[in-house]
Amino acid sequence: MSGGQNTAPLANPLQGVPEHIRALLSRLHGESLAQEAALEKEGMEGKTFGEVMRDKFIALEEDKAQYIYELCRAINAKTIVEAGTSYGVSTIYLALAVAANVAAAGGNGIVVATEHEPTKANKAREYWQECGQDVTRVIDLREGDLRETLKENLENVDFLLLDIWTPMALPTLQVVQPKLRHGAVIIADNTISSAGSYGDFFAYIRDPKNGFINVTLPFKGGLEMSVYLPQQA
Repeated sequence: MSGGQNTAPLANPLQGVPEHIRALLSRLHGESLAQEAALEKEGMEGKTFGEVMRDKFIALEEDKAQYIYELCRAINAKTIVEAGTSYGVSTIYLALAVAANVAAAGGNGIVVATEHEPTKANKAREYWQECGQDVTRVIDLREGDLRETLKENLENVDFLLLDIWTPMALPTLQVVQPKLRHGAVIIADNTISSAGSYGDFFAYIRDPKNGFINVTLPFKGGLEMSVYLPQQA
């Protein structure tokens, strides 16, 4: 047994995904990291949060995105809601997972993406078009206030991604909760680094009467994973 350093390449769950999609994702993650670095250096400079973030990716880190892809494959998620699509990077991972699950097990699949900012929604569509039909055919992008757009035409949700302005996490969950299937998984991003803004959300999901079991995963910034297991009559 060798005592040398392990140089094996990191595993990538997207190994079977077309090369042009993997190349696009790699480029977009790189651009997102560059924006974050510039933002940390420049600061807000008197601008509001909305003004600063209007042209920013705010994309999930690559390891988190790969994790949610594999998680969605593991639970055979075919109906997914993404709160906070932004430029649609994580949406690509979700769409790939749904498409793969449908191909493997049959049935229909959909990723309901949500975005309030029209310019971001348009840019997301451009990136999805670059990916091709494997991605675009399973995405339903709903523009506007998600507290309204998610009220209808939604049922049996397997997976909910909360990658959104933290004060909107709980309102979003409460809109989608009646549509969650028993055993649905909810992921919320940056629950350690932004813990102070998640107070009402934490209080809700950690109250046993609301039907969730929870664990904080040790990704950068924290990732809260909840499973919806309400008592059944």
